[in-house]
Amino acid sequence: MIKVKVGLRPIVSKINLPTVLKTTVLPGDSIESLFIATQVGEIFLVGNSGLRTFLDIRQRILKLDGYDERGLLGLAFHPQFYYNGLFYLHYSLAGTQGPGALPESLNPDPCNPDTLNLRWVDRETQYDHIDTLEEWVLKTNGQPQKRRTLLNLRRPFSNHNGFNSLNFSPETGRLVLTTGDGGSGYDPFNLSQDDMEIAGKIIEVDVSKKTYIDHPPNVTRFNELPAAIQETLTVMAKGVRNIPGISFQRFHNQYIKYAGNVGQDLVESIFSFGPYKTIPVPQITMKSGIKTKGLINFGWRGWEGAFPTSIIRGCSTNPAIDEKTIAFYNEAIAILESRLQPLTSYFHKDARPDKFAGTALTGVQVYMGNRIPGLTGSVVFTDLARKESQSQASGALAYTRVKPNGKSNDFSVIQTEYDFGSQSAYYVSLGTNLNQTRLYLGVYGSMKVTDFNQGTIFEIVP
Repeated sequence: MIKVKVGLRPIVSKINLPTVLKTTVLPGDSIESLFIATQVGEIFLVGNSGLRTFLDIRQRILKLDGYDERGLLGLAFHPQFYYNGLFYLHYSLAGTQGPGALPESLNPDPCNPDTLNLRWVDRETQYDHIDTLEEWVLKTNGQPQKRRTLLNLRRPFSNHNGFNSLNFSPETGRLVLTTGDGGSGYDPFNLSQDDMEIAGKIIEVDVSKKTYIDHPPNVTRFNELPAAIQETLTVMAKGVRNIPGISFQRFHNQYIKYAGNVGQDLVESIFSFGPYKTIPVPQITMKSGIKTKGLINFGWRGWEGAFPTSIIRGCSTNPAIDEKTIAFYNEAIAILESRLQPLTSYFHKDARPDKFAGTALTGVQVYMGNRIPGLTGSVVFTDLARKESQSQASGALAYTRVKPNGKSNDFSVIQTEYDFGSQSAYYVSLGTNLNQTRLYLGVYGSMKVTDFNQGTIFEIVP
């Protein structure tokens, strides 16, 4: 793979932590505008007249605290937004804080079966918060207004809620929601592999169907949903830990899909797949049950990318190396043949000179432009912060491609020419325009969402 260098052109600065970067054409306009959603609940629009507020839902979002994975998680515009004004939001709802599903974090111990077979009980009281999925409309007077609530999801922990979690599929026309496994570490209740659990899935929502249910119940499992809501849902994939959205690349008469799975302790992974099988939720909730053979399975929690999920400890006999123990051996064996192999992966520890040691995957986007020829047709991804020793944190940018034979591929680091000075530069989001010919990068100067106004949006340029 060739080495690529890019520059960064600042577009907007001094904003709050940006979670979603997307473009669309406003009704009556002829060119695309860039929309920036911040974790605290603001949506800004960058158009001909500069930066302005499109929508502010900060009062609707629960109070965030320091490093936090809740907040405004997803924004998607309907494919017919120019004509119908419809858009969709996924966020953590104010006033829904609970005590959490476990009193403290519990790591799996392969020698103690009690730590491998935990169950989420008392779900109506033992949860962290509720995430909501809503449909909004841009009125003819230019004011956005909420139309309806599609889902209310009770989440066991504060983290792994999905981010950049909403996208429309150009194949099916449906809204795609990525939910994350519910949080903590190691998916303690194994929600991601349980077909009935909403957590740890990629779900398609048919927003054209009307449920006539104004106040959906707060749920954790598909069978807790009213039949009318079940009829709008299909499951695309399971075995998800936490996904920074899904990106579609047109290839002749079909699409290649890309999704990254944020890792536990070992590796970050980017997956690709072509045609896929979906299962309507009413089939999953039938009492007779249904086999989900053929459903895309990212492998979590038995697998972390291409590797059995490991518990990593210091090696008592040699402090220079780590001891790695398979956390869920039986689960790893059970889904060995059914899981999807990653397209590429990068490690949390990597001493190779042309690679980097990563922290967490934060964006995956297809690039089909020709202004940066070395990236044309590739999938670009971002990591929050390199682990290499340095005084200030700095994110990483890289790319890979699908091989004609469909096998796994290597990746190449993209050299970024920009001087952030003494400021930390965490790469927190990655976005593109409608025809995927431009790339936008969200950078933040802190790991804490409550350190305000430290965000800059760049366009990635030659």
